[in-house]
Amino acid sequence: MSFARSEKQQGQRPALIQAMIDAWYQPDLRTRLLFTFAILVLFRFIAHVPVPGVDLAGLQRLFQSNQLLGMLDIFSGGAMRNLSVAAMGVYPYITSSIIFQIMVPVIPRLKELSQEGEAGRRQINKYTHWLTVPVAFGSAYGQLSLLSRLGVLDPLWPALGSSGMASLSMVLSMTAGTMLLVWLGELITENGIGNGISLIIFGGIVAGLPQVFGQALFGNNITDMILVAIFGLAVVYFIVVFNEAQRRIPVQYGKNVIQRGRVYRQSGASHIPLRINSAGMIPLIFAFSILMLPPTIASYFQQSSNATVAGIADFFARNLGPTEPFYWIVLFWLVVGFTFFYTIVIFQQQNMAENLQKNGGFIPGIRPGPPTHEYLMRILTRITWGGSIFLGLVAIVPFFALILTGVQASAISSTALLIVVAVVLDTMRQLQSQLLQRQYEGFM
Repeated sequence: MSFARSEKQQGQRPALIQAMIDAWYQPDLRTRLLFTFAILVLFRFIAHVPVPGVDLAGLQRLFQSNQLLGMLDIFSGGAMRNLSVAAMGVYPYITSSIIFQIMVPVIPRLKELSQEGEAGRRQINKYTHWLTVPVAFGSAYGQLSLLSRLGVLDPLWPALGSSGMASLSMVLSMTAGTMLLVWLGELITENGIGNGISLIIFGGIVAGLPQVFGQALFGNNITDMILVAIFGLAVVYFIVVFNEAQRRIPVQYGKNVIQRGRVYRQSGASHIPLRINSAGMIPLIFAFSILMLPPTIASYFQQSSNATVAGIADFFARNLGPTEPFYWIVLFWLVVGFTFFYTIVIFQQQNMAENLQKNGGFIPGIRPGPPTHEYLMRILTRITWGGSIFLGLVAIVPFFALILTGVQASAISSTALLIVVAVVLDTMRQLQSQLLQRQYEGFM
């Protein structure tokens, strides 16, 4: 009787809750979950350790008056507002990863390494870590230079004396903080649940959202907040739909089996899942990173003695801000372009047509080899139009939400929601696979 009641209770629980309960009762999975949670808690402690020589009161006033910096602060989980050692997060590592993904098909040596299996991937990952250090150093210097020009920090490198050493210590502290977060992310990947780097980004965004929504709740009327909530739920729904949507290409496999001295040909059917949004959140991160460069560089030349240079710099500084329509138009097309570029680069690296031919697989009605590659490219190009436009709309939805509601929090929420939902779905898939290995039903 008790067993039947237990089965009934399990049927009444939501699938996600039931899966988490099943995972908790597995000692090894429980250890992985606790380890992941502990690393995320440690990350939040690190995010509150400031670099030396910072005027925190001046930083608070600056971030309240600058919407672009406020957007960046959300993705760092408040670490930029405090200018902590984790202010840059793991984004220098992501930038380095994107650079190597672009370089792999171009540089023959890297292409050879990518085809050597796990050993080659480890070597490329090592190169990525090496590149992360100078990228993080340059990013830290750029952030500190911008804050120095805005008047909340002392000028960088004024001399080779104590002030210069103070500047160097700030840059090195932020660089070391980034590398520490990358290491913590890899610990999660190895010993926890989910992709560690993605979970570090997830932790930063989730930690920063309550403050933003709290400010919005007390600063706006209830009608606007209901509209923002409806926008948020609609965005989450479409993110889940488009992230899970795929075009399945039927594939046939044939093999020869010898029985009693005779050769029989057996075949099996399968499919190639081509996702509509196969690029994930990478185009958004890349587009935001690129779009932040012009206004940052323009800020250095706004006070130039040359009127032409100062005018051009002022144009970029005024029009490439989160409140300007031009900013969102450029962002939309950047996301669309990067989605196509990233998807094609990843597809070329996978060599699907070649792998199918090696394993005796073929698409019905399509010749193996180059015709299969051309067929898959045509399908991928068509469905990527849908994925790229979807990502572009996700990027600019905050602008329309801001116009309709006037709530500032809506200007930064959709991209954050995309990253959060994508990370949650990926973590759910990994936990599902762990449960299925232990003969549990998962929740997807």
